[in-house]
Amino acid sequence: MLASASPRRREILETLGLAFEVQPSQAPEDAREGEGPVALATRLAGDKAREVSRARPGAAVLGADTVVVLGAEALGKPADESEARAMISRLSGGWHEVTTGVALARGGALLESIAVSTRVRFATLSEARIARYAATGEGLDKAGAYAVQGIGAGLVERIEGSYSNVVGLPAHETLALLERHGALGEWP
Repeated sequence: MLASASPRRREILETLGLAFEVQPSQAPEDAREGEGPVALATRLAGDKAREVSRARPGAAVLGADTVVVLGAEALGKPADESEARAMISRLSGGWHEVTTGVALARGGALLESIAVSTRVRFATLSEARIARYAATGEGLDKAGAYAVQGIGAGLVERIEGSYSNVVGLPAHETLALLERHGALGEWP
């Protein structure tokens, strides 16, 4: 079971040939004082998985949360187009990390959580290009204000690590997590 409304996470699991149900989590996504980005992503993933698994006690429930990290700061989802422009401007011409926390729970108990980080380098972007991208609205519901699987691919110069992680779910590591806990099923 997937505790996420993210169409990107659903697409990744479907592409992998996994059978699953979706029940989006209602767990809050607030950061705690002093909480680092990796701890934030793994805690939120665990909170989502545990919350849904309490309602579906027999199911193995997968939760995930992705944060974009610039320096030591986690960039969340922009509130509006203006904030999206500001985030993209900060990412322009430099490296940042995308960290996804992935957690598996059953019966309200966390079985395991992992974090996967991928380095991403943005091209140096003009203010006009940043404004045009932000105006598409594509990044408004995404951490860091961009979608690497969409128009935002044109902003990215280089990726070091898992591409699917940048989209929202590290495919290889997620399969390994499911397999370690006997939740992979009949996957090839």
